[in-house]
Formats: sequence, C-alpha cells, structure tokens
Amino acid sequence: MSRFLFGQRLAMKITSRHLREGYNGLFKSQLLTTNLIKHKNQIQTGIPNITNVALDAVPTTGNLTLRYDAVVRQDLSGLYGDIRKCLSETQATLVPITQYYFDGEGKAIRPVITMCLAKAINYHLNVTSPYAFCLFCFHLIIYVIDYITICSFNKIRSVVEKQKKVAQIVEMIHTASLVHDDVIDAADSRRNKSSVNMVWGQKKSVVAGDFIVGRSLELSAKIQNQEVINLIAKIVSDLVSGELMQLDGSANAEERFQHYMEKTFKKTASLIANGCQAVSVLAGANSTVQTVAFQFGRQLGMTFQLVDDMLDFVSTSAQLGKPAAADLRLGLATAPVLFAAQKFPELNQLILRRFNKPGDVETAFDLVHRSDGLEKTKELAGQYCDDAVTQLAQLSPSPYQQVLFTLTHELLDRLK
Repeated sequence: MSRFLFGQRLAMKITSRHLREGYNGLFKSQLLTTNLIKHKNQIQTGIPNITNVALDAVPTTGNLTLRYDAVVRQDLSGLYGDIRKCLSETQATLVPITQYYFDGEGKAIRPVITMCLAKAINYHLNVTSPYAFCLFCFHLIIYVIDYITICSFNKIRSVVEKQKKVAQIVEMIHTASLVHDDVIDAADSRRNKSSVNMVWGQKKSVVAGDFIVGRSLELSAKIQNQEVINLIAKIVSDLVSGELMQLDGSANAEERFQHYMEKTFKKTASLIANGCQAVSVLAGANSTVQTVAFQFGRQLGMTFQLVDDMLDFVSTSAQLGKPAAADLRLGLATAPVLFAAQKFPELNQLILRRFNKPGDVETAFDLVHRSDGLEKTKELAGQYCDDAVTQLAQLSPSPYQQVLFTLTHELLDRLK
C-alpha cells in the first residue's frame, strides 16, 4: 500500500505542472476535431478524391483560426531559432551566411508535413503527445500508477523530440540545397531578396551550404538510430545525384521524360519521402506503415515539383519569388516542355541545345502555351496527389490526417 501511495504522489508531482498546458492542448484538439467532423465520412468510408477535400476543412472557431499547421505549431515554434543556434557554432564570418535563408520568412512546409505525418502515425500507433499522456495518467492515478508511468512519459516525449529533430534536419538539408542551387544557377534573388551568392560570393556560399549539410548530419547522428541516419544520408546522396542528372543533357527524346521523373524524385521528393519514413521509424512503425509514410512523402514531393514546373509558365515573378520562365533560361526542360514536344517536335532541338540561342526561350514558352503541355502536367500532378491521399487514407482517422488531406488539396489548388 505504501508503494502504491508513493506512486500516486510521485505521478501527481510530475504531472501537475503540465496539467494546465495539457488541458489547453486537449481543448484546442477538441475544437479542431469538432470542426472537422463534417469530413469524418471522407476519412472513414474510403479514400477521398483530392478534388473533394474542401478548403473549408480549415475551420475558424471563435477567435481561433486553425491554419493547417496549427496542430503542430507548438512543435515547430522554435524551429528557426534552433537551426540558427545550431549554425552559430562556427567561424564568425560563416555564421551570417549559413543563417541567411533561415530568417523565418519561409513557409517551412516540409517540416510541417513531416511533423503532421509524424503525429498522424503516432496517433495510428497510439503514441500520443506527452501532455495528453499526462492528462490520461491523471485520470488513472487513483487506480494504478508507479514508476512505469514515468518511464512511459519519458519514452513518448523522447519519440516526439526526435521526430522534431528530423523535421529540423529536413529543413536544413532543403535550404542547403537552395544555397547550392543559387550558386550553380548564378541566381540573383531568392524569396524576393538578394540570393546568398550575390551577397557573399560563390566560394563562401558553397562552403556555407556544405556546413549546413554537415551540421544536419551531426544532428542525425545524435538521434542515435542507425536506420534514421541511413535515411538522412540517402537524402543527401539523392540530392547530389539529382543535381548531376539535371546538369546532364545527354538523354535522347525517348529517355528524356523518364530521366526527368527520376531527377525530380531525387532532387525534390526523396527529401520528403525519406523524412516521412524516418519519423515513422522513430514511432516504432512496422515495414507496412513505413512504406505508407515513404510513399505518401514521395507522391507529395513529386506533386510539389510538377506544380512548381507548371507555375513557372503561368505565374508572375512576384508570385514565384524568382523570375518567371526561370527554368527555360537555365536550359531546363520540365514537364510542360516535354509534353509540349510531343505536339511540337521542333522543341527537341531547343531542348538539346538547352535553349541557349537567341529567341529559344521565347519560342519554347509560346509553344508550351499553344500545346496541351500545361494541362497534361496538371493532370499528372493530380494523379500524384490522389496517390498521396490513397496512402494517407491507410492511417487511422485523426486531426493530423485531415490536415494532411487539406494541405495536399491546397497544393494542387495553387494551379487554379
């Protein structure tokens, strides 16, 4: 009996400081769940088509506007601060260069996806948040609580903290790739401000990108999970391979589209796919759930790039944060161009010489708009979106799952 009472007092002491925050978190979660109830049938009765996941799934309740990232905002609130701190431990001249793109102005969409998917899988596997767990323990405390409760709490908190670290690593590797891309492309702007290479020059920018990658690999080692380390290393390997594929223009007309799709996976989708699988590994998921996580990230990542490739032809420079038709000016043949070449074979010669003659960019731009290349690109992006939803629907219904449904829909909706 004395051990039982001791367990009660110990658990009460540990949980008391979290109760207010736990109730607040639960209350917000209940608000979200209540407002998403009208979409319950979409989740539970089958796989919702992406065009049927309504935008009003992002509800407003009283003064609380629940954006799609609201359910993981607490987890990511210190994201950029943590990254800047991580990058400050180096030579003083390198610090402002490495921190330049981590100014909090980015959408942080990849960390949001990673953490939403992590929480959806945790929910699927009954790994809840530390605060919800504390609240649960409080209600059971009058029955059975001992030191196992403390161990369980710490284990769950550890899982979520490690998943947050993966989200941070994903953002760091992505941003490092932007630094290197800007050097390779000799870009003069990024996110409506001067690019890092324009401010500090190419040599220092290359070193800064390398340092960001190095620090991200250090962080992955601290997670102390060999499978996660391997997945992070695969992201870096794929990024390098994808960049080399993009620089290689030797593919013939028959191989060109497959070459483009493989390059797109390695440069864009691998980051999201392997990041999503990494958080599922940390949650203790089996191979089936890990495959769901990877395939969801892959399909969503492919959609990302297809949408961006299409927006390069239909959006203004202000909307893109970079010059319109930038890919053509860099000599890149993306999906709209490759589809257009099926109707206008003369594009193949322009593709081979990477649009380097006067008037090539303008000609290609015109032929794309005269063809069905944009429509076919949008259709392909829609197929990948539907595939992403198919994967996501295999997880248990949760607010996090619904947020990812909505986010996926909003991604495709950018093309409207």
